[in-house]
Amino acid sequence: MTQGSDVILERMMALHPKIIDLTLDRVWRLLEQLDNPQDKLPPVVHIAGTNGKGSTQAMLRAGFEAAGLKAHAYTSPHLARFHERIRLAGELITEDALTDVLDECYAANDGVPITYFEITTCAALLAFSRVPADVCLLEVGLGGRLDCTNVVDEPAMTVITPVSMDHEQFLGDTIAKIAGEKAGIIKRRVPCVVAPQQAAGLEVIEARAERLFAPILTYGQQWHVWEEHGRLIFQDETGLLDLPLPNLPGAHQIENAGAALMVLRHMGHGEAACEAAVTQALWPARMQRLREGPLIDAAGSAELWLDGGHNPAAGQALANHLATLPKRPTYLICGMLNTKDATGYMTPLAAQAQELHAVAIPGEANTLPADEAATMARSVGLDAFEAQSVEAALASIVERVPEARVLICGSLYLAGHILRSNG
Repeated sequence: MTQGSDVILERMMALHPKIIDLTLDRVWRLLEQLDNPQDKLPPVVHIAGTNGKGSTQAMLRAGFEAAGLKAHAYTSPHLARFHERIRLAGELITEDALTDVLDECYAANDGVPITYFEITTCAALLAFSRVPADVCLLEVGLGGRLDCTNVVDEPAMTVITPVSMDHEQFLGDTIAKIAGEKAGIIKRRVPCVVAPQQAAGLEVIEARAERLFAPILTYGQQWHVWEEHGRLIFQDETGLLDLPLPNLPGAHQIENAGAALMVLRHMGHGEAACEAAVTQALWPARMQRLREGPLIDAAGSAELWLDGGHNPAAGQALANHLATLPKRPTYLICGMLNTKDATGYMTPLAAQAQELHAVAIPGEANTLPADEAATMARSVGLDAFEAQSVEAALASIVERVPEARVLICGSLYLAGHILRSNG
């Protein structure tokens, strides 16, 4: 009997002692065994950056599909099911197709050490190579230079979304070092769209692009995007677009939309594709309003939101967005990984929330314990409490403040748990 994808994925977890071990040697070896599927893809748009990769990819997919194109898409991590990581010509990979490529990669690897992300990325590339499509959107997992998606010699375009502090233990402890890793996806003579960056990061990105003769399309230089009278205005060297605001909430999505629009325009797509990019993109756990399920039943008349952002830049973006919402008492239910800068994430949120209820992320070995998260929240000026679970925290909040706005936040892993359990 064929084993399901969950069983094979669990076996793959045991192939390497580390979850993250940045090098491309193991990936190149397995891709060679698989007859180099990375060389058989439709035109690739490769996306790196700290924040906004997934949203930018979602907007690009919406734009390409509105133009009648079939788009492969690879993203990580998944929220509820692994299948979310791989879209074949617009559709989530089926269980049978996923099981087949995972089995094939596991057999080809022949028990040699390889990380879970490396072998599953090879499986995605193998799946993409076998299904016809017009474009392939590859989102970097971590960094760029040594990320296992960085195996396509000649992508159609590269994109670098805003770079900020995250994963310092792997990528370096300064914006310049982290930007250097992200800029590793820039290829010789391949156009690169650069979203808004801090000066130190932009300098590094521009220097690599110059060395590789890569045309660079930079926010504030070759393109501009802003909000005006409730509309999104985009301008590049070919003209101006006047579009609706993005349907993904938050002012930061205007910049993500700008990067997606620049890619679409540079690849020859018109206003209809650009409008679809900003109005039809779907990306769960980015200020997602929950509207059904057991948690909604328990929330009564409270508003319930979900967001998976987890670093200081994401905390700032979230705080900025909360400030634009109609006034309502706001309470945070927060679970984070112990590898993240929790105080940096919580600091901007302190001005927007009445309280923070800290929880451990269920089933996650690297969760920040609830008592430590609560202590960190208090250190930045938030009233904070520990809770045994999201459900317990929600019950405590709505019992006292029935009309609360409740935001479950701090980690994509927590968001995934919520989407699975509340489905």
